[in-house]
Amino acid sequence: MSFTLKVYEFVKTIKKGTILTYKEVAEKIGNPKAYRAVGAALSKNPNPKEIPCHRVVRTDGGLGGYAFGGVKVKKEILISEGIKFSGDKAILSSSHK
Repeated sequence: MSFTLKVYEFVKTIKKGTILTYKEVAEKIGNPKAYRAVGAALSKNPNPKEIPCHRVVRTDGGLGGYAFGGVKVKKEILISEGIKFSGDKAILSSSHK
């Protein structure tokens, strides 16, 4: 399975109301230093309804990018799923620190 497909398959498992960092996704798929590649793969996401790439954020809680309407839309979706924010940064749970 290609790296991109591994990213997509893992991201499909992220449940509504949960966020992970690009770094966490890279670690979970066995490539802990490939967090930038995770972002690159998600930027080419062919199906955001099936592959919820909006649930992946930067380590500092920043939203990164979102090819399906920009970070404003990404933030709105995350808020609708119960994610809390401080300004433009998602509040990461203590397990993220």
